[in-house]
Amino acid sequence: MDNKPSPAFAADLKRFVAPFRVDGSSEFHLKSHKTAEKGGLDKDKGSKIIETNRKRLNDFQEKLYAQDRWSLLLVFQGMDAAGKDSAIKSVFDGVNPQGCEVTSFKQPSSHELEHDFLWRSTVALPKRGRIGIFNRSYYEECLVVRVHPETLAKQKIPAKLVTRNIWRERFEDISAFERYLARNGTVILKFFLNVSKEEQRERFLDRLDEPPKNWKFSMADINERGHWGKYQAAYQEVIRHTASRAAPWFVVPADHKWFARVVIGSAIVSALDGLDLKFPKVDTAMLEEFRVVRKALEDEDKKPAVVKKAVAKTAGAKEASK
Repeated sequence: MDNKPSPAFAADLKRFVAPFRVDGSSEFHLKSHKTAEKGGLDKDKGSKIIETNRKRLNDFQEKLYAQDRWSLLLVFQGMDAAGKDSAIKSVFDGVNPQGCEVTSFKQPSSHELEHDFLWRSTVALPKRGRIGIFNRSYYEECLVVRVHPETLAKQKIPAKLVTRNIWRERFEDISAFERYLARNGTVILKFFLNVSKEEQRERFLDRLDEPPKNWKFSMADINERGHWGKYQAAYQEVIRHTASRAAPWFVVPADHKWFARVVIGSAIVSALDGLDLKFPKVDTAMLEEFRVVRKALEDEDKKPAVVKKAVAKTAGAKEASK
């Protein structure tokens, strides 16, 4: 059965996508986006949408893989405890892992620092027909590095190139990079999980109070929390300067994890729906070959000799076509 969303379903998803999409067509102000938005839903209704989106996504992923023309790059950014890991796990639950690959970008290695700041992301880009998921990304170079500018010294950039224009230049480089990818068939969706400082505090306390979550806690997270204002300003600049129609941002309300998953799943399904994905059609010659093989398989128990004859006929047809 074809699970392609009906027009009514696609229209219904729009209300979970459009309000949170930022594509550079209008002025952007991070403070105008509420972190606790629930879209008029309760958790039970949200769970049903999440499950439906999973089924649609699974269907689209199969067609994306089979068609082998487009690729999908999903970028996830957010403060610590914003819910990036759990959102990725939830949204892609049940999707064939062979067609997806998650890359988590940590502090650059010495080898990675020998290259330009986009290099390690470039080598991790998804192939045609695949979905690539970046858990953090090249945007860290305009976030963590901007909040902690002393890290620029470790990047071995010639000193005369590190000017007060470096952030604007990086925004330009990233936008050009994403435009290039889009022009070559990579659909780019970027998600900023917008969590409040109070909700982050509660999640940190949960990690301390529940032994199974202790491993998630890091003093480094607390240190970064002390730079909350700087990070909010950095995200404001990043989104404002790099949002485009070719690579839109989605400012996802993340105080309620279930609603964040509604928004993320809806945005992905809507984007894939717009590609008009289809399974490749088999040509007439192949259909005839299938008919011969089917007949041979059906007659296999009755007439073993028929199988040999059919296989020989098929092999001869292939040889003649070369």
